[in-house]
Amino acid sequence: MTSPTDRLVGLLDLEQIDLNIFRGRSPDESLQRVFGGQVAGQALVAAGRTTDGDRPVHSLHAYFLRPGRPGVPIVYQVERVRDGRSFTTRRVVAVQQGRTIFNLTASFHHSEPGFEHQVAAPRVPGPEELPKLADEIREHLGGELPSALRHMERRLAFDIRYVDRLRWTARELADAEPRSAVWMRALGPLGDDPLVHTCALTYASDMTLLDAVRIPVEPLWGQRGFDMASLDHAMWFHRPIHADQWFLYQQESPIATGARGLARGQIFDREGRLLVSVMQEGLFRKMP
Repeated sequence: MTSPTDRLVGLLDLEQIDLNIFRGRSPDESLQRVFGGQVAGQALVAAGRTTDGDRPVHSLHAYFLRPGRPGVPIVYQVERVRDGRSFTTRRVVAVQQGRTIFNLTASFHHSEPGFEHQVAAPRVPGPEELPKLADEIREHLGGELPSALRHMERRLAFDIRYVDRLRWTARELADAEPRSAVWMRALGPLGDDPLVHTCALTYASDMTLLDAVRIPVEPLWGQRGFDMASLDHAMWFHRPIHADQWFLYQQESPIATGARGLARGQIFDREGRLLVSVMQEGLFRKMP
């Protein structure tokens, strides 16, 4: 059996079927829809495969238009919008069974010298001081994971460790602020290709960002009271990324209203350098 990390790298290894057309696998899993981070990561791979390798991506803006169907391949059509002296722009449309499910615009920039500043990284415990996600859930449940969470643990390609203990009761949720922070890293090495690391982090960026919206409302890993879906996703890449090394994902939600919640995130490395900034809006419809 392949490891979760190998499966992730395999998902990001698209098949090129024409000059600007790529095909990605979609695991046949018992999910309502294809995980949004998978589609975003694969779309960025398609865009990056059509550019000069010395221009890393510096930003992406994407919309989730329709839910993808698990088990059905996704075709990524790349439009070469611009190849300038310093910047390259690509537009990607993801199509499944003849319907557009996602689109993305990505910009790539040849690195240039310039002045620097950044916000300070938050002071939090290191990942070695925190329990693994599955262990924290086991502790709450008294030792055994439900079958759905056991399946998740077997397939999850990232080690996730919440900085704050998970909240489970109404009393704990009552005074919770709409923010969260997690340490993450891929469970195994991702190789030497910088694009794979960037796209793996893009995949991971959609895993916990909307946590910040939900924290004051319901337990993050309990029974969901809301049908939740990503609506759009934006990322700005500031520095090179190694997704198989620990990174801190600081997340907060400035507002939730009209069945939509906005979340923003900052990703730091262990030295406190800001690597990536993220924004996302999600749909939250109360289940009947």
